Amino acid sequence: MDEPFVTIILPIRNESRHIARTLESILAQNYPAEQMEILVIDGMSDDGTRQIVTEFTRRDARVRLLDNPQRIVPTAMNKGIRAACGSNIVRVDGHAVIESDYVRRCVEGLANIQADCVGGPILTVGETEIARAIALAQSSPFGVGNAVFRYAQTAGYVDTLAFGAYRREVFDRIGLFDEELVRNQDDELNFRLIQSGGKIWLDPKIRSTYFSRSTLRGLWKQYFEYGFWKVRVIQKHRRPASFRHLVPGAFVLALASSLVLGWLVGSPLFLFTVLLPYLFVSLFVSLWIAARAGWRYVPLLPLAFATMHLAYGCGFLAGIARFGFAKARPAGLQKTLRV
Repeated sequence: MDEPFVTIILPIRNESRHIARTLESILAQNYPAEQMEILVIDGMSDDGTRQIVTEFTRRDARVRLLDNPQRIVPTAMNKGIRAACGSNIVRVDGHAVIESDYVRRCVEGLANIQADCVGGPILTVGETEIARAIALAQSSPFGVGNAVFRYAQTAGYVDTLAFGAYRREVFDRIGLFDEELVRNQDDELNFRLIQSGGKIWLDPKIRSTYFSRSTLRGLWKQYFEYGFWKVRVIQKHRRPASFRHLVPGAFVLALASSLVLGWLVGSPLFLFTVLLPYLFVSLFVSLWIAARAGWRYVPLLPLAFATMHLAYGCGFLAGIARFGFAKARPAGLQKTLRV
């Protein structure tokens, strides 16, 4: 057949709120059903997720449930890749929904574009008022820098993206996901791919929806871990994939330094040299976003921005303290093995 066989891998744990609609969106693809399999790699969920997935396996033989005792994404992805039959492999998140033409457009992109990975921007949405404010912050350049896969409207080559479709041979060439990385394993793999001469293509016609964290506490935890594990990625590769990864850590360090200097000289002016410009820009961006999305988000957006930036920066500094003198095991040592 002309259409290549596609394996969709879902690394999940405790996704009972979203997994049903995620799987429904995958099963509703306009790609030939006989040319597609769905591997759900579950990190031993205890919230009812496994029961929901089991019902889908009974409804459709394409859906398979595999165990991931290590309970982290990279081990789930590697287990899925080893078990995959597809020549194209698509990663989908357990709290995301993909458009009905997602797989087809990814396959066409891999066939027609000079790229080893193809994907699209993610539309981040929230299901509560604070979650919607978080989603708006995560879709703003002020919130996420030049992580264009979160807001891009034009096609082009990028340094990373979410929910990518990969040629199978990529993993044979550069290795699998780094199982040391609890977070940032996608970024690290994509960094390794680009360093090997590969390319990543983003097409706005490849559409997906991602459900944001619903609380500032959950957002803090998410971004603290992003910053913490980014240090390990930089250490492994001896340089950052993008300048944006260094900015939050530098911001928190400058903020802390201004606080200490202000205390030493007995004046708060040093603190204001960092804090006031940040607050001004944050409020300006929040007003600009709220003018389009709704004025009720004005008090919430600065909180979301500050949570993201401070959490990432604190996590980054904590990562330096944790990994600063640790030996970095090279990434990608694990090779693809059929099972």
